[in-house]
Amino acid sequence: MSKFLTASIGRKFVMSLSGLFLVVFIAVHLGLNLLLIFDNSGDLFNQGAHFMATNPLIKIMEPILGLGFIIHIVWSFFLEYQNWKARPVKYAKKNMSGASSWASRNMLVLGGLVLVFLIIHIINFFIKMKFTGDPLLAEVTVNGEHMHNAYALVSTAFINSTALGILYILGGILLGIHLSHGFWSAFQTLGLNNKHWLNRWKVIGTIYAILVAVGFAVIPLYFMVGLYK
Repeated sequence: MSKFLTASIGRKFVMSLSGLFLVVFIAVHLGLNLLLIFDNSGDLFNQGAHFMATNPLIKIMEPILGLGFIIHIVWSFFLEYQNWKARPVKYAKKNMSGASSWASRNMLVLGGLVLVFLIIHIINFFIKMKFTGDPLLAEVTVNGEHMHNAYALVSTAFINSTALGILYILGGILLGIHLSHGFWSAFQTLGLNNKHWLNRWKVIGTIYAILVAVGFAVIPLYFMVGLYK
């Protein structure tokens, strides 16, 4: 097993599995966040956030999700370092524009920028909701159930800070670009492709990446331009 993980295909296999795990999480997370723009009362989002915070299964999945992020991030840097060491001439730069996409040649850079976006997200919302609290997270009652007003925290942040909104829009776009290559590449590494399915995975990956980019970008924009009124 250790030999497999240290081999090139083994490292890529781990990256692909952790990446696809995160692809599923991103879809669920986006679905929940889109509730912000479908109900101006905030009840739908508050119910969704309350469910995610209190459901026992979700609580079990949280550390697994965190581990998935750590594995994917750490392994990406390790894989890039191993590839760098394996190059016979480390300073040589080749023109690969005709053989690969821009996203595929800059996955580490894109991943690093997405990581910055993730850290901003954790500081602004996750830590406040889970640990430190915030005056905006006052208790509200929805359908007879008590819960924190997560809608007020998120909506107020985007309404009051144009800079934060722009960062989130850029973060959504960068995440989409990262996924545009990572999605189909993961299936290719796992061997779930052939001459027909590779192109299909690329199309599905492009559609998924666009939906993610637009979905995450439209949420802060919705509050920034005043559509919530």
